[in-house]
Amino acid sequence: MRFSPALEEGRLIRRYKRFLADIETVQGELLTIHCPNTGSMLNCMAPGARVWFSRSNDPKRKLPGTWELGETPQGRLACINTARANTLVEEALRAGVISELNGFIGLKREVAYGQENSRIDFRLDYEQGSAWVEVKSVTLGFDDTPVAAFPDAVTQRGAKHLRELASLARQGIRAVQLYCVNLSGIEAVRPAHEIDPAYAAALREAIAAGVQVLAYGVTLTPEQMWVDRPLPVLSAPLELDPETLLVLPAV
Repeated sequence: MRFSPALEEGRLIRRYKRFLADIETVQGELLTIHCPNTGSMLNCMAPGARVWFSRSNDPKRKLPGTWELGETPQGRLACINTARANTLVEEALRAGVISELNGFIGLKREVAYGQENSRIDFRLDYEQGSAWVEVKSVTLGFDDTPVAAFPDAVTQRGAKHLRELASLARQGIRAVQLYCVNLSGIEAVRPAHEIDPAYAAALREAIAAGVQVLAYGVTLTPEQMWVDRPLPVLSAPLELDPETLLVLPAV
């Protein structure tokens, strides 16, 4: 996915009221832009950090731009616009990058399902059966490890989605939790037990019910980004020992 028009660079002043961010562009312009992320953005919003934003000339918009990328204190790039994850995943699905899900003959987005008023990100239809795929954008990284974690804040909605997937799996329907890791320099993903133990427990229960868990890494630059590699999902916080693996994507 190439950014068009090209992103502009600035420095973060502050993020506030969840959806607002004040920045200073490299030209010295002070702007308030949209922050399209409902999470805590832990380790993704240090004051003074470099940011990249898309500018809009739409007169109907209240804000002149949208925060897209940020530089973390660890020097990594993170895509903080969570809406980008589904676009990236759809591109990867159609290009055959996510090999575990290849062979579908139909793709639908935002399909209503389940008993808790949910919508699945993707339903993939095959000659025989379907796969229901929930996508989560991962941006939480740490100083001393190449392991990213999800979520970065307590997410009752995320746990609900896992329950819905588990219900599908128990009915014999293929259900997939896919982590789109929008953070550079990452080699694996884990549940953030220390932030949301209920989500971590729901993930364990979903796996026990037969939910397939996949993670894919994204290469990010201020010009473009794309899904390009499978990543392991770990059960332990900081280890890369194969014995800690919940799931290893097929390669």
